[in-house]
Amino acid sequence: MKYQVPEVGEIEIKTIILDLNGTLSVNGKIPDGVKERLKKLKDLGIKVILLTGDQRGTAADLCKEYGIDFVRTKNGKEKEAAMKSFDSETTAAIGNARIDIGTFKHAKVSLATLQSEGVHMGIICNVDVVVPSINDALDFFIDSDIFCVTLRK
Repeated sequence: MKYQVPEVGEIEIKTIILDLNGTLSVNGKIPDGVKERLKKLKDLGIKVILLTGDQRGTAADLCKEYGIDFVRTKNGKEKEAAMKSFDSETTAAIGNARIDIGTFKHAKVSLATLQSEGVHMGIICNVDVVVPSINDALDFFIDSDIFCVTLRK
């Protein structure tokens, strides 16, 4: 999807990289509304990929159910290496933990979610936008007005 951001120019996002625990899921559960938003992103032509160490062992089944791709990454180094395989000019990242810093560094746009599992303070200086929930993070990419208003100069 292409966004025309005032005083910034065009930003195109083709891929969104998600963290699982504390980001896509909260205390092991996917919040209501996430499945519908993931479908909207797919309909907009945005591919969603989950990069996770899969602490709870649920990622593969979850990705099948939600129609997203899954890449297992054991630690921050593996997560950052996986992120480097994507085009940094068209890839966004959403996360909440220290392990996500490497994805943020190589993303065109990065978002932190402030859900009940917490947010690591080290990520704050590595993200562009902070939102209260995963649904707000997904809406950021679905609604071009939100995207543009937040990122304009």
